[in-house]
Amino acid sequence: MAAHRLRPCVGRLFGMGPELGSGRRAYSAFQAFTEVLRLPSKQLTKLVFPLQELHGHFVPGSRPDLHLNIFHPSLEDIARAESFFTASARNRIEYLSSAVRLDHAPDLRRPEVCFIGRSNVGKSSLIKALFSLAPEVEVRVSKKPGHTKKINFYKVGKHFTLVDMPGYGYRAPEDFVDMVETYLKERKNLMRTFLLVDSVVGIQKADNIAIEMCEEFALPYVMVLTKIDKSSKGHLLKQVLQIQKFVDTKTQGCFPQLFPVSAMTCSGIHLLRCFIADITGNLKTTGFQFS
Repeated sequence: MAAHRLRPCVGRLFGMGPELGSGRRAYSAFQAFTEVLRLPSKQLTKLVFPLQELHGHFVPGSRPDLHLNIFHPSLEDIARAESFFTASARNRIEYLSSAVRLDHAPDLRRPEVCFIGRSNVGKSSLIKALFSLAPEVEVRVSKKPGHTKKINFYKVGKHFTLVDMPGYGYRAPEDFVDMVETYLKERKNLMRTFLLVDSVVGIQKADNIAIEMCEEFALPYVMVLTKIDKSSKGHLLKQVLQIQKFVDTKTQGCFPQLFPVSAMTCSGIHLLRCFIADITGNLKTTGFQFS
């Protein structure tokens, strides 16, 4: 990876100062991307491109097709994307409203992305990690499954809206089907649905139902693998290969590249931010090879 060649131009973009220390110090999950760029190459790849890092653990010559280069933006693109998620006086990031039915939802013209997943998949934790550059935004995280009971809307400046959907499966709201299906079918400005799958347990029966719903409605959706810090490397590799094969053979509307993430270590979060900025039309990256 040519990460080292991009560090100078990204540094100029952010006004980055001189290198600090040897790069061996511990990385704080939610520090600025300029700090990420100071990490040694292997640590940077693991944090920013976790799928690429996983690929390096396969037996030489096995060459599994993990679609690593479908969305593979430059570090400069990723740094630019960070600005959309950074709160400022000119870029307000805030909770907007909640709704239990589509006719209660705010009437917004800006592009929208929604996050949906099984109860306890780590959806609220992931959204909190995405908003870590706007710490004043309150995203409630609970250890109890089924905490989110309404559709929650978050305004990200003038750029797009991020929507947190109730979890399906255990302790889902009684009116979950009417609430979620109506939103997914009728929301005109919905650009992409992010379907979260627990990387520890893989695709479950409830996930299959959600996938079938996305396929039936012809929704463009993306599979995000959460909690990658909870698995051993071998177990995670096995899950990634199984889920990739499922996407390749069983889906039509799913984006072919998986997005492994950890809300705890921030691994994959920077890349996911960049992807969101791109698909909402706010950032034209140099590494997008799929529409």
